[in-house]
Parts: sequence; structure tokens; C-alpha cells
Amino acid sequence: MKTIRAKVQADNPVTESSLSKAIERGESRRKNSLQATAVTYLALCLAPCLAVVFEDGSGVLLPVANYPEFDDFEAEDYASLTVGYAGTALCHEDKDLHVSIAGMISASKPLMAMAASVVASRNGRQSSAAKSEAARANGRKGGRPRKVDVVV
Repeated sequence: MKTIRAKVQADNPVTESSLSKAIERGESRRKNSLQATAVTYLALCLAPCLAVVFEDGSGVLLPVANYPEFDDFEAEDYASLTVGYAGTALCHEDKDLHVSIAGMISASKPLMAMAASVVASRNGRQSSAAKSEAARANGRKGGRPRKVDVVV
């Protein structure tokens, strides 16, 4: 196991520059993280679900039967369910419940398979400088060689 030592953090005064950098880092983290804005209980679905809505207006339905955390919930308990922890968790104060939304989504095999497919598709479209140069070099050589059928 690799040991990582903590850096010594001296008490540095907060300046306008350091404050603006911290705000930029926070905005960047917020934009790149999971940010739920609302949760609604839908009892009239095929299976009772929680509809979790995200910052961009998209959402996901999560069947409550898949999560043992909600086994002792009644219909009125779902009305008190809120989004907390900067949009990353579902919270119910009376029941002292705090459930990670990312954890709920990762517990669903179909959602995780879809997420893996989306990530693979996005990563496949990315091009680096080295990849672009290799494509140009192959183009100068005449491009991709044609497949030759070998008859035996």
C-alpha cells in the first residue's frame, strides 16, 4: 500500500485572488457533478417510483422496491423526502435517512450498463494530438490498407 503524507497547510490569509480561485474551483466541481434539484414520489406507476430531477431538467425513475432503505416508508413519508447535500442525496429528517443518489443509480444494473455505453461512446469520439498526427501519417502512406482475401 502506498502512503501519502498530508501537506502542511499554513494559515494563509484570504485574498481576493485566492477567493476567486476557490469560487472557480467550486463552480467547476458543481458543473461536473451530480446535481439533483427535486424528488417526487409517483405511486401511480407500474411500480411505485421516485422521480429524481437533475439541474438540466433530465431525470430518472427509481423503483422504491429496489431499495431496502424505503421498506418502512408510508405514502406520506415520501412527501417529506427532500434533496440534500448539494443535490447528491435524498434526505428524510424525521427518519434520519440520507441516501446517495449516485449509490441508488449504481445499484441498478440496466442504468449502469447504459452509463457504461454512453461513456464508451463519448470516449471513442475524443481525439488527441497524437491520434490526429497518427491519422495524418497513415493518410500520407495511402490510408488504411485494403483487406485482401486469401484463398487457400
